[in-house]
Amino acid sequence: MSRRAVVLVRILALALAAVMPLVSGGMDTQQVKLLAAKFNVTCVLVFGDSSVDPGNNNNIATPMKGNFLPYGKDFFRGRPTGRFTNGRLATDFIAEGLGYTKAIRPFLHKRLRPVDILHGVSFASAASGYDELTANLSNVLPVSKQLEYFREYKMRLRQLVGAGKAENIIRNAVAVLSMGTNDFLQNYFLEPIRPKQYTLEEYQNYLASCMSDDVKTMHSLGITRLVVVGVPALGCMPLVKTLMNQETCVEKYNNFSSAFNSKLNVKLDIARKTLGMKIGYVDAYGIFQDAVNNPKKHGLIETAKGCCGTGTVEYGDTCKGMSTCADASKYVFWDAVHPTERMYEIIAGRAIDSLRKQLMA
Repeated sequence: MSRRAVVLVRILALALAAVMPLVSGGMDTQQVKLLAAKFNVTCVLVFGDSSVDPGNNNNIATPMKGNFLPYGKDFFRGRPTGRFTNGRLATDFIAEGLGYTKAIRPFLHKRLRPVDILHGVSFASAASGYDELTANLSNVLPVSKQLEYFREYKMRLRQLVGAGKAENIIRNAVAVLSMGTNDFLQNYFLEPIRPKQYTLEEYQNYLASCMSDDVKTMHSLGITRLVVVGVPALGCMPLVKTLMNQETCVEKYNNFSSAFNSKLNVKLDIARKTLGMKIGYVDAYGIFQDAVNNPKKHGLIETAKGCCGTGTVEYGDTCKGMSTCADASKYVFWDAVHPTERMYEIIAGRAIDSLRKQLMA
C-alpha cells in the first residue's frame, strides 16, 4: 500500500472514531457542553428507582442494595457504590456530558460536598415507583420522600449561595425522573393488593396520574426543565423471560409496557401545556427494542441474558459474589433485570438528544 493510501486510511479511521460514538448512541461531549453553556444549564437533579440510584439505599434500612461486588466491577477503581450495574448510570454520563462530574452523588451520601450541592445530586431509591406502595413494600424512598429531600437540598443550596442564586440554579437545572418498572414487576404482578383494586389498565392510569402529580409538585418547587424516562421493554428482561419460560421477548409484557408509556406521554403533554414546563421524554422502550433487535449497531453481542451468574435469574442479593462475563460492554443486561454501563451510555445519548430537541429548542 502506498504512503498516500496509508495516510488516507488513517484519516478515515480517525473520522470513523469521531462519528461512531454518535452512531452507536454515545455523546458528543463537546457539543453537549456548548449546549449547556448556551442555555445556562446549572445542574442535574435526579429522581427515580435503581435505574438512577447511585447509592442512596446504602444509607437506609432496606435489603434493596447493590453495594457489593460484582456490582461496580467496572466503576472507577472497581468499587461497588450502590449502583445496580457494572459501572456508571445514564445520569452519570449526562452529568459528565454537561461538564459537571463523572459520577453523580447520592443526596444521602455521608460526605456530600459543596460542589455536589452546586452541580446536582440524585434523590433516587432502588425499588421505588410512582405508586407509594411500591416503595413501602421494600422500605425504600417513595417519590414523596425524594421530594422532601429535594426541599432539604434547596435549603442547603440557599445556605451555600443565597436565596436568589439558589432559585436561579433550580430554575435552570435539568431534572430527570426515571421509574415505573418496579410498580409492575415488584408490586402489581407479585403482591395481591393492587390487583384487587385495579385492572391492569386502571393501574396504568393510576400510575400515570401519580407521575402527573409528582411533576406538578416539582414545578411548584421551582423545576422548569424535566426529562422523563419511559419504562423499558419489560418482556425482554432475562428474568421475565425465565419466569415465563420463553427464549424470546414476552410480547404480552412488552405490550403493556408500550401502553403505559403512551399514557405517560398523554399526561406529559398536558403538563407542558398547563404548567409551561419544558419536558423531554426518553423512549427507553424503543432503545431496548433496538438494542435487542440490532445489537451489532451498538457494538453489542449478548441480548438474551445478563452478565452476572447464569444471567437468567440473578439480581440484587442473588448476584452477590457471582462470577461474571468477560466483557460486560458486549451485553445489554448486567444482571437479569438491570442494564449494563454500555446500555446506560446509549440511553444517556438519547436523553441528551431529548434535551437538545425538546428542552433547549
